[in-house]
Amino acid sequence: MRSNNVLGFVFAGTLDDKIPELSASRTTASIPVGGKYRLIDFVLSNMSNSGINNVGIVAKSNFLSLMDHVGSGSAYDLSKRRSNLTILPPYGGKTFSNYVETIYNMHGYIENSREEYVLITPGNIVTNFDYSTVFDFHSKNDADITLVYKKWVVPSGYEHPVTIDADKNGKVEQIFIKPDTGCEEVNHFCGTVLIKKSLLMEEIRNALSLNQLDIKRILQNAVGRLKVYAYENKGYCAAISSINDYFEFNMDLMKKEVRDELFNPKRPIYTKVRDDAPSKYGLTSSVKNSIIAQGCVIDGEVENCVLSKGVYVGEGAKISNCIVMQDTKIGCNTNLNYIIIDKDVTIKDDRSLMGFDSYPIYIAKKSVV
Repeated sequence: MRSNNVLGFVFAGTLDDKIPELSASRTTASIPVGGKYRLIDFVLSNMSNSGINNVGIVAKSNFLSLMDHVGSGSAYDLSKRRSNLTILPPYGGKTFSNYVETIYNMHGYIENSREEYVLITPGNIVTNFDYSTVFDFHSKNDADITLVYKKWVVPSGYEHPVTIDADKNGKVEQIFIKPDTGCEEVNHFCGTVLIKKSLLMEEIRNALSLNQLDIKRILQNAVGRLKVYAYENKGYCAAISSINDYFEFNMDLMKKEVRDELFNPKRPIYTKVRDDAPSKYGLTSSVKNSIIAQGCVIDGEVENCVLSKGVYVGEGAKISNCIVMQDTKIGCNTNLNYIIIDKDVTIKDDRSLMGFDSYPIYIAKKSVV
């Protein structure tokens, strides 16, 4: 199987209700991460690097930011003569409430594509992953469906994910939805599915005729009836499905081993380029263990923070364990700890705000504090 025979199908906003703070003015896939990236950058870069030339992005709502960011797809090498990036918004007053109805409503786009296979993936997965290894595994095993999973120790109190039981050859024996696993290691289904286009539409139409609208149930019912295999993503993988997931991932970027794995020069992560001047560090500035994008002006103290482009930190300010998005102004003599600050926020002088690592405080876009 050749990877250019695969249509990429990305669900950009299926988890908007899980992160209402960050998705109030944007879809999940366009949430800023790491100072200069968006979540969608990782998915699209992985597809482009794996040879997938045709990608459709399903946008549920609030997709202006997404459209502005991905543009024609040129940043991801997806706007050439034989490559294409398409935004698929709702139409005819319909809303996309689940995968099954959405795929059916998009059947014209899917069936008219030249590719024989479809790779379905959510837009909230952060990883640097070579999809061509999944294609090779799928072809070698003559699989009908291949699922991608990640070994994961479920944190105490966490809502249990969809998990997979497979034999030593990767053949799926059972799929569990929210199993009672305690804190043990599980094979966490990452939401990525490789399937032949004709089989996908057949399964979707059958599911609709039975009013079965949950794609997880379709996959469960396929086990034993079809050849369903599972492939492990052995690298770093984060699923951003809550404000805490978002905070923890950005803090993970402080670790060199995580940055080295995610930003592998052999498989680069692409993004829309915004030309800014280099960041400026004043005589009273101090920066430790932080990620600073270009265009920032720092006169205060910054530690364990991720600062996006154009952020200003005033003299005497002390910010630690914070995520600060684009063009935010932090006044003099402020004290911030465990804060997530959205774009274009103004924090006035002498303010003090503090959250906790398990409960970071969020400040909405364009707020004045």
